[in-house]
Amino acid sequence: MDEFVKSTANLKQAVPLMIKYQIPTTPTNYALWYTYVAQTNPQLNQAIDNSISETGVCSAVTSEQLYLKHLASKTERDSEQVKHSLEAIVTELQTAAKDTLTDTQQFHQVLDASFSELEKIDNDGLSIDEMVALVRELVKNSQQIGKSTQIFREQLTDAEKEIGELKGRIEEIRKEAYEDALTGALNRRAFNTEINTLLSVNAPFSLLIIDIDFFKNINDNFGHMFGDHVLKSIARRLAESCKNGETVYRIGGEEFAVLLPGRKLMIARQFAESLRRAIERLNIMDKKTNQRLNSVTASFGVAEYVAGDDDHALLHRADMQLYKAKQLGRNRVMPMSL
Repeated sequence: MDEFVKSTANLKQAVPLMIKYQIPTTPTNYALWYTYVAQTNPQLNQAIDNSISETGVCSAVTSEQLYLKHLASKTERDSEQVKHSLEAIVTELQTAAKDTLTDTQQFHQVLDASFSELEKIDNDGLSIDEMVALVRELVKNSQQIGKSTQIFREQLTDAEKEIGELKGRIEEIRKEAYEDALTGALNRRAFNTEINTLLSVNAPFSLLIIDIDFFKNINDNFGHMFGDHVLKSIARRLAESCKNGETVYRIGGEEFAVLLPGRKLMIARQFAESLRRAIERLNIMDKKTNQRLNSVTASFGVAEYVAGDDDHALLHRADMQLYKAKQLGRNRVMPMSL
């Protein structure tokens, strides 16, 4: 009974917090915030407190990330289920292929033995009964190998269908996720969620839009695999530089965004300049191909939230500044400092 009373009390604390920070009432979020008020996971509590201290909110995206990091290991994740299903299919096919191969090898052995017997016709001669028995043995074994390969073909067909279904599920999981699969940065879906969360609380923040300069030339000259390597290197450099509540998102092919809660335009511009220099210092090498890119740069557009902005208005102002940066020669931050 004490446990029931305690659980009820924790839930009564958790729900108002979720309402306060506009957290969707999903089972995972209930688990996260119940654990927070229960104070059974100090690392989780510290992470939530840090998020609230740095940004003023603990958004839906942050909540999901914290759930995955601190609590999801205790549950069966969809992605893990898909992985195990694929492993099971592969194991089954390997076993079936091995069985079919064994049957085939056995049939070859029977054929070899049968031809050896047939050679005796010229030497010792075979009786009619012996020849009939030999043919029957060949027919029996050929039927067996036919049955074995038919079973394997059926299993391949079933596996192909299952894999198709699992690929569809993987795509659903990818779309539901907040992380960009290539770079590990947060994705456009996360960005849309977070910027609207910041807009809803009507608190100061700024936005950076970052575009890698001449990225098409990199792909054309070095290949798309190396281009992917460049994207990952830049995403990693941006993430390393964001230590005080800033968050990096990949919002397009070679385009990134950074949200800076609590920052005014000039502070955000200074931060963008530090990111620009950090990217400019990158010396990127692909260890697999030994290809090296000694110079990579990016252009930046910066905009500050103004009361009454929606996401489209704010993005438009940042995009216009990015456009100016490109027109003026790239590898620069706009607007210029005053």
